[in-house]
Amino acid sequence: MNGFVKIFSKLKEIDRRYIYLFIALAAVVPLIFPLGLPIGVTQEAKDLFNKVESLKEGSVVILTFDYYPSTLPETEPMSYAALRHMFRKKLKVITLTTVPLGSLSVMESVVKNVAREYNKVYGEDYVNLGYKYGYQAVMLGMGRNIKDIFPYDNYDNPLDSLPLMQKVKNYDDVDFLFAVSDNATVEYWVSIVNAQFGLSMGAGVTAVMAPRCYSFLQTKQMVGLLGGMKGAAEYESLSENYGWATVGMGPQSIIHFLIIFFIIAGNIGYFATKGKRR
Repeated sequence: MNGFVKIFSKLKEIDRRYIYLFIALAAVVPLIFPLGLPIGVTQEAKDLFNKVESLKEGSVVILTFDYYPSTLPETEPMSYAALRHMFRKKLKVITLTTVPLGSLSVMESVVKNVAREYNKVYGEDYVNLGYKYGYQAVMLGMGRNIKDIFPYDNYDNPLDSLPLMQKVKNYDDVDFLFAVSDNATVEYWVSIVNAQFGLSMGAGVTAVMAPRCYSFLQTKQMVGLLGGMKGAAEYESLSENYGWATVGMGPQSIIHFLIIFFIIAGNIGYFATKGKRR
């Protein structure tokens, strides 16, 4: 027992640079040598996946990129996983963002990369509406007529010239909304688009936002929810299309384990040496 206490007493006094080294190794090594840890899938992620899976070929889906570059590790994998699933199901996808400051370039990169993977044709299989200021006015206006808010797409093509948008006037012609967000815009999609226009929707949000979104699941205003990198990894697992979220779960799990270990070790060492001093 004394030997056990001595070990933890020494750990309490360990140079913090060694702790930083352990954390760095825990972050880098699993990226080079993936651990293949099992990913538990929540019911909320299953429900969202099943909803998209149930949509018929040719159904129209809106996918939003309402997040800032600072949250890319959590949100971008969700966008990739969702868009790959939609294109694999041969759905028609309309993308847009209500957030400025980099999200437009992120959206364009994700959409072009995935469209290239699945040989999708712009204007027929997908349309990128781009960004428009004033998210509440944008959401309400799209309920009347999308062309009133977005007369041109992200590349200055008139919407009337795009075959997909010739068939889509407003939310009545849309089958599902998948909002990926790191801010309060997801709540406006719920309160405006779902509550007022009755459009079925689900969302992918950052881990810190997920708890406040569970009430929308309880009220049936959202069919499913993804929370943080874990949520993105769950969706990748369900769609059997693994990406950076699945790879990132290894380092995240090991780092969390190390942090818990050092907290426990430090406390044991503190109370052990405190007893000795007495």
